[in-house]
Amino acid sequence: MDPLNTQHGMPESEAAAEARRLIDDWASKPVRHHPTSFRDDTEPPAFGTTPPVKQEDHRIVPAWAAGIAVASIGVGAGVTGIGCGAWLVLQGLASVTLNSVLMVTLPFAGLAMAATAIGGAISKARATVTKNVYEGPVTHHTEIHNNSTTRGAFFARTRNEIR
Repeated sequence: MDPLNTQHGMPESEAAAEARRLIDDWASKPVRHHPTSFRDDTEPPAFGTTPPVKQEDHRIVPAWAAGIAVASIGVGAGVTGIGCGAWLVLQGLASVTLNSVLMVTLPFAGLAMAATAIGGAISKARATVTKNVYEGPVTHHTEIHNNSTTRGAFFARTRNEIR
C-alpha cells in the first residue's frame, strides 16, 4: 500500500482546490508586526513647569564593600607586580652558569687577595722584634682543692668546687 498515491476520502482535484482556498485565505489577511522598540524623536523641552523628581538610590552593593573591592583590586595588582619582578629575578638566577659566577666574582676575589696581601705586609712591618731573656729560676705553683658533692639518686647531680 503506497501512502502517497492512496486517496483518503477526498479526490485529488478537491484536495487541490481546498489547498488553494486555504492559501488564498491566508494570503488575504494582513501580516501583524509587533514593534520591538520605540523611538520618540520629539525634542525634550529645555525647561518646564514640572519640578525634578527625586530618584531613589537603589544600590546593590554597600559603599564599604565597594571600597574593599577597590582596595583588593589595588593590592592584587601590586602583588602581581611584585610577583612579576620576583619571576624576572628568579629567571635571571636560573640562567646562572659557573663561568658567569666566576667572571662576576673574579674582581672581588682579586681585590680581597690584594687587600689580604697588603694587610699582611703592613702587619709584618709594624711588628716589633722582641727578644726577652729571662734570667733566674722559674717556678710553677698550682694548688687544687676539690670539694665534690653528689645529690639525688636517679638523676644525680654532682657539684665540683675547685679553688
